[in-house]
Amino acid sequence: MTDPLTQIVSLLQPGAPFSKCVTGSGPWQVRRTQSPNPYYVAVLSGSFRYWDSKSGEVAVNEGDFILIPSAQDFMMRSTVSSSDNDMVTDPIILPGGGYRVGRIDGPMDMRALVGYCIFQSDDAALLSSLLPELVVVRGEYHLAMLMQLLGDEAAGRKPGREVVLRHLLEVLLIEAMRSSAEFGYNPGLLRGLSDERLAVAIRAMHAEPGRGWTVAELAREAAVSRSGFHDRFQNAVGMAPMEYLTAWRLTLAKDLLRKRELSVSAIARQVGYSSASAFSVAFGRSVGVSPARYAREQASASAGNATEKFEGAIA
Repeated sequence: MTDPLTQIVSLLQPGAPFSKCVTGSGPWQVRRTQSPNPYYVAVLSGSFRYWDSKSGEVAVNEGDFILIPSAQDFMMRSTVSSSDNDMVTDPIILPGGGYRVGRIDGPMDMRALVGYCIFQSDDAALLSSLLPELVVVRGEYHLAMLMQLLGDEAAGRKPGREVVLRHLLEVLLIEAMRSSAEFGYNPGLLRGLSDERLAVAIRAMHAEPGRGWTVAELAREAAVSRSGFHDRFQNAVGMAPMEYLTAWRLTLAKDLLRKRELSVSAIARQVGYSSASAFSVAFGRSVGVSPARYAREQASASAGNATEKFEGAIA
């Protein structure tokens, strides 16, 4: 059956990441605000402390990996006691490459690969909202190895670099999310999929988005009462079952419209609408423009991007 997590990560269209090696020594603090891009840290040695207002303080040790899908405001600090006087505004660039936070001449007590990626899909806000606010994976050393591959590929200029980066990043995101045992109590897709009953219904919606699902039918799939299913789904995923289904259908519709391989009426049928007019009304209410106009605007934007890349290549 269709894997919802894989589908969502693929539709996010992760772009080439920014990655760097950071070492720490002594007391230090780093704060990041208004950074909407997903941020990740793979600790190669030592440890540090992570903090945000919702997750609180989390200890991150050697072999751990953290992913912050929407990094709006968070702080990282040394395990050595630190104060606001130790706040790092610009890390020190080391002669051999990499960055240092804290003392330049002190013994290294933390080494990590850190970076961010960019979700290129215009549905990134919706899709990333289905992910937990903080993913913590402990002791998964293969993720740190994958991060090293990402860093090496990002620093190089080999043919096919963009394709390799995208696929490595997709694997990283999927591995991090499915390996996570500490996504907490925040509503989201992972929490829904961790519930065996709800997972059956979510997979069914993803496998057959064009089917005329009702809450009662989804509840039967999950072997839960109708009212119990609705409340359980709402609490776990953060939205009602039919709201999630509608959002997913429109996300798929946008992807199909961008590809321009099917007519609007064919797309309407494929994503579960009885007519093109019903689909157009729902699409316009959500997106603000008609499906046909959305397809034209996306085609125009793609042509402009292709022209810019070509002109940049021959400049």
